[in-house]
Amino acid sequence: MKIYAISDLHLSFGTNKPMNIFGDKWNNYEDKIKENWLSKVTDDDLVILAGDLSWATYLDEAKADFEFINKLPGKKLILKGNHDYWWETVTKMNRFLEENCYENIYFLYNNFYETAEYMICGTRYWSYEENMENEKIYSREIERLKLSIKYANENNPKNKPIIIVTHYPPDERIISTVNEWNVNVKKWIYGHIHSNYQEMLVDIPNIDSNLTSCDYLDFDLLKID
Repeated sequence: MKIYAISDLHLSFGTNKPMNIFGDKWNNYEDKIKENWLSKVTDDDLVILAGDLSWATYLDEAKADFEFINKLPGKKLILKGNHDYWWETVTKMNRFLEENCYENIYFLYNNFYETAEYMICGTRYWSYEENMENEKIYSREIERLKLSIKYANENNPKNKPIIIVTHYPPDERIISTVNEWNVNVKKWIYGHIHSNYQEMLVDIPNIDSNLTSCDYLDFDLLKID
């Protein structure tokens, strides 16, 4: 099994929000993603979707976007992004998957996903600024990541290394916090960034970190392992 990652697809098959308003590079980007996906991914592989999957406001509006993803090969692991307003409770979202027979789509939310080689943990995270509201959000996101890693470690007798997935890029604060937990993190996947790529790339000592925004990847998938 291979592991790939991509984020910030911003699909809008069920809503009217074309992405080419952000530049010509977004013209027919869904076709580019599909073509690249089909050229690489098999049904045995895993694709991590690190947030901002759909512009839909409600889950039923996102159905056409899920149909697009569901028809592509591989297992898909979806993390919440800041624009995923359709995101509901895990119970409601899993019911949505079951009702529509989406058998190879999973959500990464207060839980973990295990592969043969890794434990995958994550949370949306946040862009931290010095105000009380963002401090509350930051603390909540840290607790969600901590819970995700806790559950993974409780079910990890072989001590598999961890892949962390966040939608927002990690900053010094969350990196320092994770280092204090003394966990075996090998890779960190993040998205959200759509400009000034080189300035915004994050280098984490001893951890392989990768930006997976689809426009940064030229609408291709990044092979993680």
